[in-house]
Amino acid sequence: MPASLGPEEIWCRPLLQRIPPSTPLRMTTRHFNRILLKLSGEVLMGEGGLAIDPVVTARVAQEIADVRAQGHQLCVVVGGGNIFRGLSAAAKGIERATADYMGMLATVMNALAVQNALEQIGVETRVQSAIPMASVCEPFIRRRAERHLQKGRVVIFAAGVGSPFFTTDSGAALRAAEMKCDALFKGTSVDGVYDADPKKVPTARRYDTVSFSRVLSDDLKVMDASAVALCRDNNIPIVVFNIREHGNFAAVLAGQGTSTIVQNQEKTDAGL
Repeated sequence: MPASLGPEEIWCRPLLQRIPPSTPLRMTTRHFNRILLKLSGEVLMGEGGLAIDPVVTARVAQEIADVRAQGHQLCVVVGGGNIFRGLSAAAKGIERATADYMGMLATVMNALAVQNALEQIGVETRVQSAIPMASVCEPFIRRRAERHLQKGRVVIFAAGVGSPFFTTDSGAALRAAEMKCDALFKGTSVDGVYDADPKKVPTARRYDTVSFSRVLSDDLKVMDASAVALCRDNNIPIVVFNIREHGNFAAVLAGQGTSTIVQNQEKTDAGL
């Protein structure tokens, strides 16, 4: 074991041993043990138009399993946009609270799909919903979720915060704070945070690290403002990365993948 490691860092020993000494670590200032992974519902969609593609869901489950196998404790929150998006429905005439509840139910469907994919590859999981539905999953109970994590299970939180007018981003930030997570990883279809939409602006600059205040003041599209503020107030860094790249979740944790870290340090605002 390297002499520089203290007793509190022994958990990351297997991870460090896999990285050649010459490889620069992008996350040298933090070691993320307990992680909340926030996935957009669209991540589960396939090219054939299926709302939940079994092949794509299985690949995402394998990404989660690979990180869990490295010794990390994992919580997961999945959005519901691939099935139903409350804001869009409200804009088309459905009463907003009703639309949001429908969206929450969509996240439960996605949570069950991810649970099924994980358990098919031998990963023990539990789904906890903010809206009680005892025949389908457990209700959200923080201490019970804590116990599941200690036993090595992946805990999937569904139904957002259980109330309308809050996004699943806010739900993910809330659960990350409640579970005392070291970081919130947001798996998207882009490889970080940009100063403009990279799909529309070819010259958009990607940030390597950026502060919470810059994200809020410049309205950078990371998560909704309430989620960003909650992570800022609880000092929970947000790591934005591309979950669609095979092996990227584990690579980012090893300091080798491409991502953006949003954290409480103004001096970290920098682009590549």
